[in-house]
Amino acid sequence: MKASILKFITKPKNIFLLDGCGALLTTLLIFFVLRTFNDFFGLSKSTLEYLASVGLVFSIYSLSCYFLVSNHWKSFLKIICTANILYSVLTFGIIIFNYQNISIFGMIYFLGEIIVIGGVVYFEIKAIKRQW
Repeated sequence: MKASILKFITKPKNIFLLDGCGALLTTLLIFFVLRTFNDFFGLSKSTLEYLASVGLVFSIYSLSCYFLVSNHWKSFLKIICTANILYSVLTFGIIIFNYQNISIFGMIYFLGEIIVIGGVVYFEIKAIKRQW
């Protein structure tokens, strides 16, 4: 399995596809699941809508890069890599700020999301540093 993942990400465009689909999944989960059960997760609907909209923007950007960018992809990948790091920092800040209200399930979801984004960022950084 590791070999197939490495083969997949050796093509820089595929990293945009991975990032875009992941951001779209995040958007859908936050907007349709977490927002619907916001009392269960412990965050306000407006906070969740904000996070979902940021995820949607990231998804549109990454999927656009996948379909439109062929040359000079590193600069575009640096942008989404930085954005992913900032989104993780923002999410962690929301966890800290809402510590009194967020449920254990909300904590688990968002910390898991940060870990997954960290993995994507790891592959993005490897791709940026790699010489193609």
